Amino acid sequence: MLKTLQDLFLVFTSVLFIVDPLTAVPTFLVMTQRDPPEVRRLMARRGAWTCAVTLTAFALGGSLIFRLFGITIAAFKIAGGVVIGLNALDMVQARRSQQRETPVEKAEGIEKEDVGIMPLGIPMLAGPGAISTAMVLSGAAKTPLTTAAVYAAIALTAFLSYLTLAAASRIEQRLGQTGMRILTRLMGLVLCAIAVQFIIDGIKMAGL
Repeated sequence: MLKTLQDLFLVFTSVLFIVDPLTAVPTFLVMTQRDPPEVRRLMARRGAWTCAVTLTAFALGGSLIFRLFGITIAAFKIAGGVVIGLNALDMVQARRSQQRETPVEKAEGIEKEDVGIMPLGIPMLAGPGAISTAMVLSGAAKTPLTTAAVYAAIALTAFLSYLTLAAASRIEQRLGQTGMRILTRLMGLVLCAIAVQFIIDGIKMAGL
């Protein structure tokens, strides 16, 4: 029972921490600086929906992609751990990963009227690290409960992302840049450990 609870907690924290809506707050505020609160909430909702649909699609199609390219779960766990680890290192240093959105994408987002789907949903929330995590977790799920937990974690993370972005201005005022950086570093540290565990599990599965 304890092992099952640990697995479920690992699934949820892996998805939540790699999506990390908190680090998207400053960029989201810049991109929607000319928009009223109701438009910001609409953009936050679209971004959360885009994130949920994207991660769910890759989680569902993960096994098909593995078979199509002849990729083993072990290999993808190692690769996923590396990608997650790179994101985690950026979080530990309290800087937003360039694997998510580039300066060009950010500039385009400022000019666009609708930033909900791109670049907010993809790649700011559902970036390469989040997609890899969803595919690895769904591919490695051994029980119906663990499989359901992956999709529940995606849905809950998307909902928390909406709440975070909808309240972005209040969060920035309450926490400030220092508070947000501290939380980002703490989440990055945990994510580093999760990434290392992914790599260790992949090596064990490969029999190396």
